[in-house]
Amino acid sequence: MIGRLRGTLLSKQPPSLLVDVQGVGYDVEVPMSTLYGLPPLGSEIVLLTHFVVREDAQLLYGFASEAERHAFRQLIKVSGVGPRIALAVLSGLSVDELTRAIAMQTPEALTRIPGIGKKTAERLVLELRGKLADALGAQSPSGSSVPSSADVLHALMALGYSEKEAALAARSIPEGLGVEEGIRHALKALAR
Repeated sequence: MIGRLRGTLLSKQPPSLLVDVQGVGYDVEVPMSTLYGLPPLGSEIVLLTHFVVREDAQLLYGFASEAERHAFRQLIKVSGVGPRIALAVLSGLSVDELTRAIAMQTPEALTRIPGIGKKTAERLVLELRGKLADALGAQSPSGSSVPSSADVLHALMALGYSEKEAALAARSIPEGLGVEEGIRHALKALAR
């Protein structure tokens, strides 16, 4: 299995890249979030990869971060979601936005992505609940800041604040606060 590539970026033709690794050119498909962060052609790049072997093809998917790769792997585990749809989701939403949509159980955020209908969005929300937040939380220093931010956001929306107001207040929460302290902090920020 190919888990990582380090080489020279030869071409960008969205969503595909051609990466030269010691004389071997790898064709790698990437989400737009990874593509936008790439350096100019001829530069050295490092991509985390996911290798798919099918009866009719061998496909390589690349990601700039472990969070993106983990989200991709979780997405393709959902029934009816293949690598193309998973790339579309990661191209339309950042991993943070996807995690927030799943945690807040808002399939509407997913239906804005081309190729994602209402039923697929609802299935994603149902099957991915808790799986993305856990992985993202494990990467944060405190381990609780991302899930508690999503909980605070959900609580503020339940209190009648709009998604935009709640998201703005949730972002102002310092790391390491629990849910209760986070809600208090966010309410103080909203009162200003």
